[in-house]
Amino acid sequence: MIHVCPLSRLEETVARTRAEHVLSVINVATPVTLPATVRPENHLFVGFNDILSPQEGLIHPSLDHVEAILGFARRWPREAPLVVHCYLGVSRSTASAYIAACALAPERDEGEIAQALRAASPIATPNALLVEIADGVLGRQGRMRAAIAAIGRGREAMENEPFEIRLG
Repeated sequence: MIHVCPLSRLEETVARTRAEHVLSVINVATPVTLPATVRPENHLFVGFNDILSPQEGLIHPSLDHVEAILGFARRWPREAPLVVHCYLGVSRSTASAYIAACALAPERDEGEIAQALRAASPIATPNALLVEIADGVLGRQGRMRAAIAAIGRGREAMENEPFEIRLG
């Protein structure tokens, strides 16, 4: 089970789910206080801005970021849930959770996973550039990108509510 939440709900989401692994996908300068129950070696901080193309002074999603996310997801032992968060729980974290779900369940249809994401969170708007890069890395031939485009932009909100994605 992968749980997604905004930074403001990280502590409570980890406590509620008893997660032991946390993936932070957030701006480089944003401080993240890791819940005491999560060991430092079970946490990955991937720093980049929530943008869809290069912009001066900002860090756009890149192949290195996707490879870090995939490596962490593949090392997650799945004995306890994984929590993925970004600042608002809307774009970077939802894209990262989708990417992890596609990587960890290669037999599942990309569209089915995207529809499950939309059903779990009407607010989710996965970062399209992050998904596009992962699509190439995972050899999904544009199907991940198309599936995310098909679910469309999520409902406007100041912050997302925590939600979960099942792997199987």
